[in-house]
Amino acid sequence: MLTNSNLIITIIIMATTTFFTRLVPFIIFPSNKETPKYILYLGDVLPYSIIGMLIIYCLKNISLLTFPYGMGEIIAILFVIIVHVWKKNTLLSICGGTILYMFLVQTIFI
Repeated sequence: MLTNSNLIITIIIMATTTFFTRLVPFIIFPSNKETPKYILYLGDVLPYSIIGMLIIYCLKNISLLTFPYGMGEIIAILFVIIVHVWKKNTLLSICGGTILYMFLVQTIFI
């Protein structure tokens, strides 16, 4: 168990580290200079790459040979796709899909 002084030191270290990780981009890329092309490229492609990796990670342990045959995941993915195409709202799609998936695996596909 941590003492009060250990907790305070830990919080100070975490706050300082967070502050500096937020400050460094402003030092490396000041507003009076043009942002390098490769940084702009990474800003365009990385979000999609990360989402793709997260999807693969979340689906890697699904067994299509045993009950429930991945039905909860398939239904939730289809729901996310339909809601996103319909409403074009990422937050609504992700939250709705998560809520639906949790409902399915906790009540229907037990």
